[in-house]
Amino acid sequence: MTTTATAAATGGTTGGTTGGTTGGTTTPTRRPLELDQAVRTVLGAGSALREAQVDALSGLTDSDTLLVARSGAGKTAVYAVATLTSDRLTVVVSPLLALQRDQVAALEEDGLRAAAVSSALTPRRQREALQDAVDGRLDVLLLGPEQLVRPTVVETLAEATVGLVVVDEAHCVSEWGHDFRPDYLHVGAAVERLGGPRVLAVTATASAQVRQEVVDRLAMRSPRVLVHDADRPNIWLGARASASPEERDAAVVEAAVATAGAGIVYARTHRHVEELAEALARAGRPAVTYHAGLARKAREDAEDRFLQGDADLVVATSAFGMGVDRPDVRFVLHAGPPTSLDAYYQEVGRAGRDGEPSLAVLFYRPDDFGLNHYLRSGGGSRPATLRTVLEAARDRPGTREDLAERTGISARSLSRALGALVSTGAVEEHDGVLQPEHREGRQRPVTAVLHAVAEAREHAHAMDRSRVELVRTYADTSDCRRRLLLELLGEDRPERCGLCDSCDAGTSHDVDDAPLRAGQTVEHREWGPGTVSVVEAERVTVLFEDRGYVTLDTTIALDAGLLVPAEE
Repeated sequence: MTTTATAAATGGTTGGTTGGTTGGTTTPTRRPLELDQAVRTVLGAGSALREAQVDALSGLTDSDTLLVARSGAGKTAVYAVATLTSDRLTVVVSPLLALQRDQVAALEEDGLRAAAVSSALTPRRQREALQDAVDGRLDVLLLGPEQLVRPTVVETLAEATVGLVVVDEAHCVSEWGHDFRPDYLHVGAAVERLGGPRVLAVTATASAQVRQEVVDRLAMRSPRVLVHDADRPNIWLGARASASPEERDAAVVEAAVATAGAGIVYARTHRHVEELAEALARAGRPAVTYHAGLARKAREDAEDRFLQGDADLVVATSAFGMGVDRPDVRFVLHAGPPTSLDAYYQEVGRAGRDGEPSLAVLFYRPDDFGLNHYLRSGGGSRPATLRTVLEAARDRPGTREDLAERTGISARSLSRALGALVSTGAVEEHDGVLQPEHREGRQRPVTAVLHAVAEAREHAHAMDRSRVELVRTYADTSDCRRRLLLELLGEDRPERCGLCDSCDAGTSHDVDDAPLRAGQTVEHREWGPGTVSVVEAERVTVLFEDRGYVTLDTTIALDAGLLVPAEE
């Protein structure tokens, strides 16, 4: 559609994953396109930008931006258009190798020269892609947070003219930033080393708490936070409780067999994925499997078969689905609750992208939430590790590589420790050099720093525990499920949706006349100020800074004076 036209218009070439180097010659830097031409290139002739895309592009050159827009809203097109109207490189931080692969293919199809740098490539291919970025042979370079913060990578990219850093699937900064992917906490410092280009963070869903965490952890500068309509009214929502794991899994299999069309079944462990796939095969509904315990080739084959329609059912862990854009997925079933409602709605949003009726059902048992508490309570750095890293930085400031060599600590453990120390202000990072804090010429005692890290960690755990409990609130509610989800994401939805099991059962209520409303500020006698997140007929969920989400009986809380609406 656009590849040939764009290459001709810009005097460049569209290349493969190494950026279009031909015979060792240097391809000239692409000449920027006018906005209308860039839109035609990315979206096709006769297409127009959507409201969310116009909103994001309108101030992207002047401000860091967090864009929250539902699946299918065209978030990738925002940075594709921005790149084509610029003569600078766009760096995309993308969390999964499979997602990077799909994004490179999609960007090249839209006429951009794209490449990815990852562990899937040989060191030589990685160096070539980075050099192509520096020499102007690429428009977009994709890589994971672990790659971006590598000294050799960021030093090389500092030689390029980077105009935009995109953090795709930005909810991962909140979901994974504590422990699983600690390098997300260092993206802000990497952006500084690249000359301070604008940052665009994009995600399909993010509650107010997640939005704030993304802004803080990416060190976004006076950001615009754009939140657009998240509703997917074609997806029917339901939840079903079970007394045992066997009963829960049997219900999942029954639902998958009874529902026509393509579907995704989510399980939480590798073993559970395999067990459900075996049960589905016995029931006559074979499925491909996808989880991190499989070889990369097996995962890629499973994804390709599902996307191409050779397989209509996949059983997977939460790693499956980012960037997967099969429009005719008719159902998403969860065999056990996810660890947050933000994650749940991300996964639910993979159904019905063609706008046709679809369904999403959460199957759970009460004991499942104990596993979720465990999954969200990952241990941080050991005090001994924190002490070693802090003392090394105080002894002599240095780069990550220097600190790793002097301490003998692995890259992952070092990144986790530095994330904790930087976030509490004990260590500062400037131009790639890590150095101790300087407060009026004094440094806090090591024990005081360790205490501050422990307090910050306990606060993070409290927030995580509250997110798990919010999933329980969703699962147990007899009120409108869609209201609960959408109000969590910042929308005011006082009316029943009519498209969930609670509405079908007649147990949902309109809350137009409720004494509290979503977004309202309240004061708790013990916990201080908070913001109303979700209003149900008899309960209210409030987000408190130090406790996270708390669900209260509305009448008791107000009548007893525990909760007082703030004066407006």
